[in-house]
Amino acid sequence: MSVWGALAIDLLGELVSPSACAACDVRVKWRTAFCQACARTLVPANVDDAAFEYGGAMARAITKMKYGDRPDLARPLGAALVRIAARLPSVDAVASVPLHPKRLAERGFNQAALLAAPLARMLEVPHAPRAIVRIRDTPCQAELDREARQHNVTGAFEADPDRVCGRRWVLVDDVRTTGATLAACARALKTAGAAAVTPVSLSIAI
Repeated sequence: MSVWGALAIDLLGELVSPSACAACDVRVKWRTAFCQACARTLVPANVDDAAFEYGGAMARAITKMKYGDRPDLARPLGAALVRIAARLPSVDAVASVPLHPKRLAERGFNQAALLAAPLARMLEVPHAPRAIVRIRDTPCQAELDREARQHNVTGAFEADPDRVCGRRWVLVDDVRTTGATLAACARALKTAGAAAVTPVSLSIAI
C-alpha cells in the first residue's frame, strides 16, 4: 500500500471512529496515542530494542488491547513502536511472535502482528506474520515465574525455511519480561536459516 493510501485509510478511520487516548479513552488529536495526563506516565525504555517501559498508561493500553477486545488500539501503539525504527540495523523482513491457533481463534487477532505491520511499513520491508508458527499451546507466560517461562516456550515455535532462509529479520512482540518468548522465536528463525534476527518489543518490564 502506498503512503497516500495508508493516509486515506487513516483519515476515513478518523471520521468513523475519532481518536481517543489508548489508555483512558479521552478524546485526543488525530495521530495522538495518549492524552496529556496519560502521556506523563510513559517512560521511554533505556534500551535500543524496546520503545517504553511497561507501566502506567502503556500497561493499561496493552492490557486493553489484548484482553479487552480492542485490536483498534494496535494503530496508536504500533505508531509508538515505530519510534525505535531508526535504531534498527538493515533488515529484509519483519516477523511477529505468533499465537497458537486455538488462542488466536479465541482472541480473534494477534496483537504482535498488528503492532509489527506499521514498523514494516516504516522500514519499507515485507511483513511476514506467518513466518513463525506456534506448534505447542503453552500456558500464558504472565502466569508463570521467571524460571518456568524459560521452560514453557522451549520448542514451542517453528519457522518456515522457504520464507526465512538467508533474510535478516526484525522480530516483534508487545511486552518483553524475561525475553524467553522472543529468544525461542529467534531460535526458530535461526534454525530455519535466518541470516540475522533483531528482537524488539513495544514495552519492556523492568
